[in-house]
Amino acid sequence: MLFSGKGKHRRPSKATRVAALAGVTGVAIAAPLMAAGNASAATASEWDAVAQCESGGNWSINTGNGYYGGLQFSASTWAAYGGTAYASTADQASKSQQIEIAEKVLASQGKGAWPTCGVGLSGATYSGGSSSSSSGSSSSSSDSSTSTRSSEQSTSRSSERTTAKKTVTTPTGKKVKKGDGEYKVVKGDTLSSIAEKHQVKGGWQKLFKLNKDIITDADFIYPGQQLHLK
Repeated sequence: MLFSGKGKHRRPSKATRVAALAGVTGVAIAAPLMAAGNASAATASEWDAVAQCESGGNWSINTGNGYYGGLQFSASTWAAYGGTAYASTADQASKSQQIEIAEKVLASQGKGAWPTCGVGLSGATYSGGSSSSSSGSSSSSSDSSTSTRSSEQSTSRSSERTTAKKTVTTPTGKKVKKGDGEYKVVKGDTLSSIAEKHQVKGGWQKLFKLNKDIITDADFIYPGQQLHLK
C-alpha cells in the first residue's frame, strides 16, 4: 500500500538519535550514525517515490528475499543504522521510522544505497568530514577510516541488491536464477503451456534449450523467472 505522505519528514531531536544508538556497539557503526544527523534529508514525497519503485509502496512488505519494508532494507543495514531500536526488521516498523533510518543510510552511503530507485533523492551525502577541530594526523586518519567504511558499506549493499535481483525465491525458500528473457513466468505456467501460447517452434524442448542457463529441470520453472522465447 502506498502512503502519500505530504510535507517534510520531521527529524528526531539529537537526544532521541543518541538514545537509538544505545543498542549498537562498535566505533565502525557509531561514527556514521552520529554524523548522519547533520545531513540534509530527502523529502517525504521523494521517499514515497523510492518505496513505490522498490516495493510498490508497501511499507510492511516481506517477500522472503532478504529485504524488508517499503525501502527494502537488509537486516544487517537496518541494524547497523539503529533500526532495531524500533523493530527487528524494517517491515515491522512504521513508515516514518523507516524513513528516519533511510535518511541515515542516505547520509552515510549516498544514493548508491538504492542503485536504481534512489536517483531522485536530494539528500546530501555524508563524506566522513568533521567540523570539530583536533590534532592534524589524528583527525585525518579518523576521517579517512570513516570514509573508507562508508564506501565499503555502500559497495556491499549495492552488491547484495544486484545479486538479489538476479534470483527468484521458490516456495521452499531456495533461490534460483531469474534470467533476462522477454517472458516472465507466472503461477501455473509450464514450459509446454508457454510454448503453445507463444507458438514457439520446437515446443517445450526448444524453450528448455533456450533457457538451460537458468532451468535445470524442465518440470520446474518458477514465477518471476524471465525466459527467452527465441
